[in-house]
Amino acid sequence: MGKPKYLIGIDLGTSGTKTVLFDISGAVISSSTAEYPIIQPRNGWAEQDPELWWDACVKTVKHVISSSGIDACDIAGIGLSGQMHGLVLLDGDGAVLRNSIIWCDGRTADECAEITETIGADRLIAITANPALTGFTAGKILWVRKHEPELYDRARHILLPKDYLRYKLCGVFATEVSDSSGMNLLDVPKRKWSEEILEDLGIDEEFLPKMHESRDVTGYITHEAALLTGLKAGTPVVGGAGDNAAAAVGTGVVESGKAFITLGTSGVIFAHSDKVNIDPKGRVHTFCAAVPDAWTVMSCTLCAAGSLQWFVNNLCEADIQGAEKAGRDVYEIITEQAAQSPVGANRLIFLPYLMGERSPILDPDARGVFFGLSGMHTRHDMVRAIMEGVIYSQRDCLDVLREMKTPFGQILVTGGGGRSPLWRQMMADVLDCPVVSVTPMNGPALGAAILAGVGTGVYESIPSACASILRADETSVPDREQQPAYEQYYALYREVYNRLTSQFKVLSEL
Repeated sequence: MGKPKYLIGIDLGTSGTKTVLFDISGAVISSSTAEYPIIQPRNGWAEQDPELWWDACVKTVKHVISSSGIDACDIAGIGLSGQMHGLVLLDGDGAVLRNSIIWCDGRTADECAEITETIGADRLIAITANPALTGFTAGKILWVRKHEPELYDRARHILLPKDYLRYKLCGVFATEVSDSSGMNLLDVPKRKWSEEILEDLGIDEEFLPKMHESRDVTGYITHEAALLTGLKAGTPVVGGAGDNAAAAVGTGVVESGKAFITLGTSGVIFAHSDKVNIDPKGRVHTFCAAVPDAWTVMSCTLCAAGSLQWFVNNLCEADIQGAEKAGRDVYEIITEQAAQSPVGANRLIFLPYLMGERSPILDPDARGVFFGLSGMHTRHDMVRAIMEGVIYSQRDCLDVLREMKTPFGQILVTGGGGRSPLWRQMMADVLDCPVVSVTPMNGPALGAAILAGVGTGVYESIPSACASILRADETSVPDREQQPAYEQYYALYREVYNRLTSQFKVLSEL
C-alpha cells in the first residue's frame, strides 16, 4: 500500500460542523457542512445539544468520504477543531447529562465573581493568563453545581465540545492545551491543569481529560465509529485545537510577527508569541498556541459577522429570496449595497453588543445599539453601520495588543466576513494595517488537518507545512484619504458605549 495521501479536518462551529477532506498539498477534495440550532432558554443564555454535534460529525465525515470516492485507508489522520469554552458533562457511562452551555452564554456572572474572590484576581490572571469570564468553562461548572446539584452529582467527565467528538470517535477522554486555555482551569505558562485552582474551586481533576499538545496523536477511530462514518478503524486522531488556534495554523500564523483576524459569528484578533505575554488588566486573552512552546495573545468580540447575520435573518427576507433566485450569496448582495453608503453610514453608528461583550470591555450587560438613526437612513446605511461597528470593535481590541507591544506587521484574514472586499478594506483603513487574504481560506478545518499531518508524520513541522501549503492572495492597504473620517467615527463609537454603560446595567435589572 502506498503512502496515505489525505487528511481530514473537522471543525465543530457554533452554527454547524464543517468537515473537509484535503490532499497533502492542502487542496480541498470534498467538503460538507451540517447545521444545528442554538437553544436560548432565557435572555443571555446559549446552549446546544451535543448529540446534534455528533450527528453532524457522522453525516459530514461520511459525505466527504463517499462523495470523493477515495479509499478510507488512504486517510493518514484526522484533526479536530471547535468552538471553545463550552461545557459538556457526561455520566460514568459516557452519556450526556444536559445540553452544553456554550461559549456565548452569559449566565455565570455570580460564579465568575466567586472564582475571582476565591482565587484572587491577580493570582487567577497569573496562573490562567485570563480573568474569570462568563464565557469560560469554570464558571459554567460552578453554575451547574449550584443550580443543578443532583445532575452534577452524577457527572464523571467534563469535556470541551470538540473533545466530545473525540470521545465519540475514539472512546478516549482527552484534550489539548490551546482549547483548555479557555477554561480558567489551565496553568497557561506551564501548559498543564492547575492543581491550585482545581483544589480551591473543589473540582476533581479525575473529571478532566488527559492533556496533550495539539499535534499529539490522542486516540484512534473505533470500530463502532468506523461503521457509522466510513472511516477506517485505527485511523489516528490528533489533539487538534480550539477554533482560533486552529485558524492560526490554517492561515500560517505560527511564527512571531504574524497575526490574523477572523470575522465569523464572533470576531477575533489573534497574534503569535514565542513567550507568555499577559495583559494584567485581563482585557484580552493569552492562551497556549497549537505550536509547541508558543503562546498567543487574542481578543474575542462576541457578535461580529453574527450581527450581520441577525440583521439579514430578521430584516432582509426579500434579499434572501432574490439571492436564491439569482443563485448568489445574500451577504454578497447586501454588502455590495452597503458600499453605496459613505464612510460613517450617513452619521449612523452601530454597537455590535447583541450578546454582551468580552474583549476588551468585559461587559455582559452591554447590548446592541443603532445611534443616530433617522428617517433618512436606508437599509444600505444600516448594513454599512453594522459592518463599520464590527470593525470598530476589532480596533478597540487591537489598540490593547499594540499597548502590550505584541509584534505583527500585517494581518491575515479568515472567516466568512473575510470574503467581503468592502469589509477587508474597512479593516485596513480602521486598523491602519495591511490586510491579506490567504488561499486556501479554510481556516480551522485546514489548521486541524495540518496538525493531523504533523502528528502522523506527513509533514515535518507546523511552520514548514504552512509554508508549503499557504499563499497570500489579495492585499488591502490603508486608504489615507478615508482614514480621518473613520477616526472621528471610531472616537464617537467609543464615547457612545462609555455614556451608556450604566444604562445597560439598569436595563439588565428591569
